[in-house]
Amino acid sequence: MTLWNDPQIESWQARGRRVTVSGPALPTQDVFVVDVAAADPDPALEVLLVVHGFPTSSFDWAHLVDDMARHRRVVLVDLPGFGLSDKPDRHYTIAGAADAVAGVTSALALDRVALLTHDMGDTVGGELLARQMEGTWPVEITRRVVTNGSIYIDMAQLTDGQLMLLSLPDERGPAGPGPELLAASLQATLAEAHRAATDMTAAAVLVCHDGGDALLPRTIRYIEERRSNERRFTGAIETHPSPLHVLWGPEDPIAVPSMTDRLLEARPDATRTWIDGAGHYPQNEDPAAYLAALEQALG
Repeated sequence: MTLWNDPQIESWQARGRRVTVSGPALPTQDVFVVDVAAADPDPALEVLLVVHGFPTSSFDWAHLVDDMARHRRVVLVDLPGFGLSDKPDRHYTIAGAADAVAGVTSALALDRVALLTHDMGDTVGGELLARQMEGTWPVEITRRVVTNGSIYIDMAQLTDGQLMLLSLPDERGPAGPGPELLAASLQATLAEAHRAATDMTAAAVLVCHDGGDALLPRTIRYIEERRSNERRFTGAIETHPSPLHVLWGPEDPIAVPSMTDRLLEARPDATRTWIDGAGHYPQNEDPAAYLAALEQALG
């Protein structure tokens, strides 16, 4: 087991386990899963399945998961190539990420879930929703919450770092940027008012774990897939019959808030909550407001 300098990461690793998954677009590998039982179970509440974004991991909710699990079971997955999951040197796809999530739901015998997604996770969620509507993923989605992701890639304001990574070949780099530079890059996506008080160091360390920062030119390719296959991913987000709630930090410099206007135009029955004064990581910037909004959205 890795020895961590940060007790938060050590504690998070101890809470999870590795699950072996595979699929048509995913060679067999292990992914890290945290499965939190409800403290005071309400049998009427479905499991909450949480899918993170790029380049971070399920650790984004480590400080909130026990509150999220007061009355419902919560399952969080590190996608292949991220966090504490295996990070093989290969081409990464949205289909492979969706295969991993589907493999976890199968391994844990989950057949009815609410879906919470963030950033790249919104795209992975879109693929899962498309499969569910096609009848190839036999899991009932009862409701959905999407947060701060580039649902409409033509509206995204990609950072200089993202553009640089996309300009590189789809191959592992000789070295990654390291946790200090990555932490600074993550901080820059937060609202300015929250940057000093929101520490993204541990999240950056987990990006770098097992050489993940050198793998970033490969794991960022989901953006190219978004461009080429947006109607499948976003189309499913717009049309899946389950209730949809949009939970958004409006100071996001990448996934700009006007994206949510476009989504609500396409899906007028959806609801929206702003986490006022928050940017790309509202769950980290204003945890109390985020948790209250999430609880209201999920019921």
